[in-house]
Amino acid sequence: MSKREIEIKTEDGVAKAHLFEGGTAGVIVYMDAFGVRPAMDEIGEGLAEEGYTVLVPDLFYRNAPYGPFDAKTAFDNDDTRTKLMGLITGTTQEMTQRDTAAFLTALDAAGATGPVGTVGYCMGGGRALNAAATYPDRIAAAASFHGGNLASDAPDSPHRQVGNIKGRVYVGVAGVDRSFPPEQSARLAQALREAEIDHIIENYVGMSHGWAVSDHGAYDERGAERHWERLTTFFAEALSDKV
Repeated sequence: MSKREIEIKTEDGVAKAHLFEGGTAGVIVYMDAFGVRPAMDEIGEGLAEEGYTVLVPDLFYRNAPYGPFDAKTAFDNDDTRTKLMGLITGTTQEMTQRDTAAFLTALDAAGATGPVGTVGYCMGGGRALNAAATYPDRIAAAASFHGGNLASDAPDSPHRQVGNIKGRVYVGVAGVDRSFPPEQSARLAQALREAEIDHIIENYVGMSHGWAVSDHGAYDERGAERHWERLTTFFAEALSDKV
């Protein structure tokens, strides 16, 4: 599956992105904290092979250039950890929600004019859910894997916006994850139930935060395969225009 590097004009500048062309249904992949790189492209390419047109945008474009970061060691080093936290906190949920309007326009230009799915990893998980809440008439499915702070006390916490979602939601949770403890899982589940959202929250027992991304130190092959089966089935069911 061929990859094209494109530039997307947003309200705040120009975001670079990788585009994998497939069918009329689109998918936006919201990256984890380590940026757009081969491990994210693997996900984009795999989804394109399933028949979707897939966009993998650089959410940190406002601070480019940065990195590259080694996903296995970056948080173990004081310097790179500080840089990563600066990128994460400096790219707010609201920024990514605004950027998503431009991402959807880019999918349209690539021929993906049908329903859209979103999937996010780590920090991208919450952004995938908030995108579905912000653009409910376009985004029909939103998935998160080892997403952090999905139901925190922050005013931009995704659980506060789920009532706006019109599509389906899937949340894959690491067995033990300090960024998404059991009390947050319960809070998110309650919010989704009260909003009457078609959803699944699945606990990947034995998996650690980052298990689904191939270059992460916590990567687990069997867990990653299970995540892939769940994700592709979820999108196949929710995105009816899949080729």
